[in-house]
Amino acid sequence: MTPPNPADHIWWLASRASGIVALGLISVSVLIGLTMAAKIMRKPGIGRSLTAVHEQLSLAGLVAIGVHGLTLLGDGFLHPGLSGIAIPFTMSFRPVFTGLGIVGGYLAAALGLSYYVRRRIGTKLWRKLHRATILVWALGVVHTLGAGTDASTPWLRWIMLVTGVPIVVLFVVRMLPRKRRRPAAAARPAAVTRSVAPPTAPARSSERIRARRAAAVALEEVAR
Repeated sequence: MTPPNPADHIWWLASRASGIVALGLISVSVLIGLTMAAKIMRKPGIGRSLTAVHEQLSLAGLVAIGVHGLTLLGDGFLHPGLSGIAIPFTMSFRPVFTGLGIVGGYLAAALGLSYYVRRRIGTKLWRKLHRATILVWALGVVHTLGAGTDASTPWLRWIMLVTGVPIVVLFVVRMLPRKRRRPAAAARPAAVTRSVAPPTAPARSSERIRARRAAAVALEEVAR
């Protein structure tokens, strides 16, 4: 039996490899984003470094997603056509899972590129929209498990497990309600100030008056 020629499947291999790379980049990017949101690392200057890495990983992930879809156009087995890779749920091969992957790709592009227009849409709105990045990762995982050729391989499942567990844990922690602490420390300086404050002017005047009266009484007694 003649072994298969890899050259006959070059487009499929390219799409397969770029898809795995895209999932890895998006997973690490989401993990870094959740780490920054949880403020786990408080070392001075690390926030800027993580932000730069997060941005670069997001852009690299978008490129990998684009390559993953475009290389399928040359696959002699699927023949998806432009509509198959651009319109969700129209590809003949596992349309639900491939459609979810396309939706995730569009969402990744919208959220990733929104970083460069955050000043126009407002930082507050951008932060709210950026929280949906976790959905991009979730759609990527579902797409990989449902339509990926390597979905059943142990090495890929281990990769998804190692990156997925901390992502889920950090996301749950982020969604938990935070307890608001009462500013009790702010009231302490006022109390201390009041306890050590010097006597007021009226108090000093009263003491002087009492001292003068006592001195006058003593002089009268001496005169007698």
